[in-house]
Amino acid sequence: MKNLFSNLRGDAFGGITAGIVALPLALAFGVSSGLGPDAGLYGAIFISFFAALFGGTNTQISGPTAPMTAVSMVVIAGIIATNDGDVEKALPAILTVFLLAGLMQIGLGAIGLGKYIRYIPYPVVSGFMTAIGVIILLTQVLPSLGYYPKEDMEFVQQFKPQAEELILENILREEAGEGILVLEDFEETIDRAQLISEEDILRESQTLAAKEASGALGALKVVPRALQNISWLELLLALGTIIIIYGFKRITKAVPSTLVALVVMSGIAMGFSLDYRPIEQIPDGLPIPNLDIITSFKLKSITPYIFTALTLALLGAIDSLLTSVVADNMTKTKHKPNKELVGQGIGNSVAALFGGIPGAGATIRTVVNINSGGKTKLSGMIAGILLLGILLIPGLPNLASNIPAAVLAGILITVGIGVMDYRGLKAIPSLPKDIKFGPIKFSSEVVIMLVVLVLSTFWNLVYAVGIGLVFASLMFMKKIGDLTAERSDVKSLKEEAWADESEFPENLKEEVFIKHLKGPLFFGSTSDFQALAAQIPDTAKTVILRLDRMQYMDQSGLYAMEDMLQDLNKKQIQVLFVGLLKQPRYMMERIDIIPDLIPQEHIFKKFKNCLNWIKENVKDTIN
Repeated sequence: MKNLFSNLRGDAFGGITAGIVALPLALAFGVSSGLGPDAGLYGAIFISFFAALFGGTNTQISGPTAPMTAVSMVVIAGIIATNDGDVEKALPAILTVFLLAGLMQIGLGAIGLGKYIRYIPYPVVSGFMTAIGVIILLTQVLPSLGYYPKEDMEFVQQFKPQAEELILENILREEAGEGILVLEDFEETIDRAQLISEEDILRESQTLAAKEASGALGALKVVPRALQNISWLELLLALGTIIIIYGFKRITKAVPSTLVALVVMSGIAMGFSLDYRPIEQIPDGLPIPNLDIITSFKLKSITPYIFTALTLALLGAIDSLLTSVVADNMTKTKHKPNKELVGQGIGNSVAALFGGIPGAGATIRTVVNINSGGKTKLSGMIAGILLLGILLIPGLPNLASNIPAAVLAGILITVGIGVMDYRGLKAIPSLPKDIKFGPIKFSSEVVIMLVVLVLSTFWNLVYAVGIGLVFASLMFMKKIGDLTAERSDVKSLKEEAWADESEFPENLKEEVFIKHLKGPLFFGSTSDFQALAAQIPDTAKTVILRLDRMQYMDQSGLYAMEDMLQDLNKKQIQVLFVGLLKQPRYMMERIDIIPDLIPQEHIFKKFKNCLNWIKENVKDTIN
């Protein structure tokens, strides 16, 4: 507690500054997610406070971030679509998924997985981050043009037949659930169908229209319609916001340009009483827990999203720990990764209970905090308290509710541009081309990055990351296998010799061949290893396996070794081991390769001992 208040003035200034920077982003991310500005604000309040209090990075400022919001957007849209487009009806399931993601993060930290996050390949992270930027840009094109698909009646009418079909399907499903046999009691179906109003059909049509235009691909589909229905006022507000954000940075960075843009453009819109579209109403007063998460909990409603919740947890972990590394470099300190994951998990869990969207450690806000004097956890807690104070100041939530939606769209467009991984994109031409398809050569890392980028943008963020990880793992295993095979070719003693093999008897060099195994013997290298027996000439009566540098053997490698030894045994070729290490020996003892195929007397610690055995037991049969 003493250390918490050791830098009170610096932490207060850092926390307040970071909180001011977080405000417009929290509102923008909330609107973008589909749950409204209050969800973004609640997420910023609780994640910032609790992640700072329980986390392992003293200067970290947490809250909704672009990657977390992009994934959350997918979850929210999917659950709303399965609940007839009713946000209130879908909200308990949405928040339950977010709560589950927070609990998973706590679990990841508790079992010590924080230190393993760094093993996720860079091309996967790079492709994902660039995809996040592209998704944000594409999805904000429509609001920046003032186009909302649900309000375009000509577009909505296209979905009327499909809406009627879905409504009828729901009636039939209800009757089946009630045990009504439609063919026997068709009048009941007709009676229920007659109760369908034009408003019901319109509402379902609007839901289908919104679903059709959701995501990056959906936004691209309706861009032509948006361009035919541009609201020039909304476009000017968005462009003005973007110009101020980039232009004000050239003047000074002491004041956040995002906040300046928000205040200036909102002030112009309100001051001149322009006919613009405001964001949704932000409730004032203390946030109230959403107990429907507990009272309306249904396992089947979240089962399809368990993997998505895990993705949110892992993404939040990566996002936060990368920011922790940045903070360490700036402050010359060392964060605690597992504790940080627990803190982020607690923050996300509490935010979900109060209706907030999930978040993670935010790099820009953390840097602002450090540069403004923040040094302890108190700074992150103050940032959360400041945002909570905004809700409690009379009149301020109502004023914030009048912020133009186009201004927040402009802010998000700059966020989308900023979140892309330009370092990875710039490196594309210079990366080595290590894979070949026909006459064309490619870089495997570029392929992985582009696969993740394209699939994340136009298909599914969750599956894209999984495919990217599998592809990256397979490419890594192939490279390691190729390197292992290249370094461990079967060669006669004449062609390759280590220093301690220089005194090998000349007259026995045709009878004895040496195999140097360098690197692990695992499933990526077994195919080359299995050809060993066929490569050994007929003159060989003894094979020496130098295992000094084979540190590891997996189950595939183990059985490949067993097959090779059995083949050599059939040819009456005896095998000697030199320098067998602990892990491979343990594996071979488990299935009795030792001593059934390789007796103890054929295992030598040093090559010198093996050489003495060769001189005593191997005869020159060629000369």
